[in-house]
Amino acid sequence: MTVKRTKETKKQSISVRFLFEANKERLRLSSLTGELGFEKEINDKNIHRPGLALAGYVQLFRYDRVQVCGNTEMRYLDQLDEHQRAQSLEKIFQFDVPCVVVTNNNKVDDLFLKLAIEHRVPIFQTPFESTKFVYILGDFLDDQFSPQLVVHGSFVDVYGIGVLLSGRSGIGKSEIALDLVERGHRLVADDVVMITRKGEGILMGYGTDLVKHFMEIRGLGLIDVRSMFGIRAIRFQKRVELVIELMEWRPDEEYTRTGLDDEGINILDVQLPRVELPIFPGKNVTVICEVIALNYLLKHYGYDAAKEFTKRLEAVITEKSKQIGERAIDYFEHDFE
Repeated sequence: MTVKRTKETKKQSISVRFLFEANKERLRLSSLTGELGFEKEINDKNIHRPGLALAGYVQLFRYDRVQVCGNTEMRYLDQLDEHQRAQSLEKIFQFDVPCVVVTNNNKVDDLFLKLAIEHRVPIFQTPFESTKFVYILGDFLDDQFSPQLVVHGSFVDVYGIGVLLSGRSGIGKSEIALDLVERGHRLVADDVVMITRKGEGILMGYGTDLVKHFMEIRGLGLIDVRSMFGIRAIRFQKRVELVIELMEWRPDEEYTRTGLDDEGINILDVQLPRVELPIFPGKNVTVICEVIALNYLLKHYGYDAAKEFTKRLEAVITEKSKQIGERAIDYFEHDFE
């Protein structure tokens, strides 16, 4: 059995308007050309510095990206006369550039704005220095163009570990998640979990705008976890770090007894640890989920109980001084209880 998921999706483009509106407060963006060119599309998550293009080399000019002009580009233009500056700017504006961002509050002269307006290229200005601006905007674009997946399950923050509970419909994922919340852990999403890849090896999980922190408990109906348990019981997003797959207990099935065979699962090309947890009536699954999260924390900090036990076992087996029939405890004291 595997995690039930839908087809992977990914944005192909975002509009310049969306880029500006989403970042104008955080990056203190101001538009020097009004809403000119706001309908243009950005199709690449990377950012480009057009220094070489301004100097005349346009063979490898990535005009389809957001262009950032910092101190280097603006001071280069300042040392040119008006005719040379116009020629230099025409070299980049002849292409379908989505937008240009001028950093460090560098002054944008009338010629720059005139040519930008003629070619319908939006010009933005920010007080941020180029390095910091590129880092923050690059993170935003990387997030927008990251692949996304919809997964059926319950997602809970257990001791700071993002635990995704999966399994067939009706097996009890929501009930276990509710029990974990009642024990002080935090619900991220139930039933529908949105997962997006952040960077190379990080998965972030969150709920949909519609469902948020509502849960469906069979026989009871819908409950609002935030209203019932308070703000401490929820999170809006969390890194996905561990998958617990719930399955019915089968007497003829072989289950891991030592934990030495680590099973993983691939989600959006990120490998995550996965634990198959057989359940049956009377089994305290909630406590076991907590123990699984704590065991993951121990492994993260370098302690693996299964490997430690194996080392001890091997040490006893290879101990030459141990003889057959030797007592494990040398002396038993009196016990009158």
